[in-house]
Amino acid sequence: MPVAADSVRSYNIVMPNTETAQIPEDISGRPRRMPVGGISWRHTFRALRHRNYRLFFWGQLVSLIGTWMQQTAMSWFVYEITNSKFLLGAVAAIGSAPMMLFSVWGGSLADLYPKRSILIATQTAQMICAFLLAIGVWAGFANATFIVVVAALNGIAMGFDMPARQAFTVEMTSREDLLNAISLNSSIVNGARVIGPSLAGLMIGAVGVSACFLFNGLSFVAVIVGLLMMRLPVFERNIDVISPTEHAWNGIVYSFQHPRVRMILLLFLAVGIFGWSYMVIMPAFARDVLGRGADGYGVLMSASGVGALVGALVVATYGHLFTPRKLALGGVWLFSAALLAFSFTRNFYVALAFLFVGGFGMLLFFSTTNTVLQTIVPDDMRGRVMGVWSLIFGAMIPLGSLEAGAVAHWFSTPFALALGGIVCAISGLVALLVIQRREAQLARE
Repeated sequence: MPVAADSVRSYNIVMPNTETAQIPEDISGRPRRMPVGGISWRHTFRALRHRNYRLFFWGQLVSLIGTWMQQTAMSWFVYEITNSKFLLGAVAAIGSAPMMLFSVWGGSLADLYPKRSILIATQTAQMICAFLLAIGVWAGFANATFIVVVAALNGIAMGFDMPARQAFTVEMTSREDLLNAISLNSSIVNGARVIGPSLAGLMIGAVGVSACFLFNGLSFVAVIVGLLMMRLPVFERNIDVISPTEHAWNGIVYSFQHPRVRMILLLFLAVGIFGWSYMVIMPAFARDVLGRGADGYGVLMSASGVGALVGALVVATYGHLFTPRKLALGGVWLFSAALLAFSFTRNFYVALAFLFVGGFGMLLFFSTTNTVLQTIVPDDMRGRVMGVWSLIFGAMIPLGSLEAGAVAHWFSTPFALALGGIVCAISGLVALLVIQRREAQLARE
């Protein structure tokens, strides 16, 4: 996010042909640094030179394809057996709610224990949940209640997984390659988002929903094997005399005392609730508004993923040419405009174009804010700050799912999408005004 001129430092990094970004010092006064210069398309995948990150990258790509297949199949299955837009949002909300309860604790554990061990445990738990879904649907006893229970268990695992995974990136690469690695992380998420929903749509029509859950369960083997093959230094835990509760609470206090971190998190929450939730009601829009089946729904989801994938690669390569403020707020407004336009379209191919633009804009916002968030906090606080980030991520999904499902149920699906786009645009404008006001106050002091 943008910073005042008098709070910016520039620091040299020993890397050939590399310039340093102007990154604000953290709240303790420790300088931060980020390489940005000398990057072109041939350096887009620079972080893959690290063996541990290569193992993570390819394992996550396979696993995330399965995750997107499961998410697509679950939404379609719930809407098919209930025919309720409200339940479509409620199931997603209940499945994600546990992240709100466990992510702060998960972030604290990530600062106290080996992150790889945490990830192996959480990935194994999610694999078991996927197999349970596959068995339930295949055996015929899966209903909305069963789906909710398994999804809730999966959400608990994600509450511990997400902060550890986010904070683990710098340990797999280096501080110099952190920006590139975070952007590549976004690229595999969205690359899988392109492939997963399309495969799910084809697989649902060919062999049924249970096959998608089965594939997701098997896909976790790739990431678990990759984690086990990593070569990491022996973990040395710092002596910690405070209680676990106080340790976790310090992360919350830090996050909301730091003005830049606070701004990122609040805008992330607003955009997440009213913007990201558009995916929850996409099955209803695909079937009821555009008149498409499972295959069309999968293609719609993939169109947004293609835009996000392109956005991730652009940020990985050329993100340093623009200020974080322009990337983040520009991304919000681009997404808002695309979502608003999408809500009015009734043509399938025009809808694909708007979703592509929307995915591109959303990625600019998410990738930029995630990168800045990790680079402006001290190393020993990163896990807990990302725990707070995961808490907000966990909150925005159930709140956004309920909001989107309820508005679509009481008004209409297009109205719910349009409302989300408008609120996101206003949130970005409010954030800009607050930042400008803070900069004006600092200039007067």
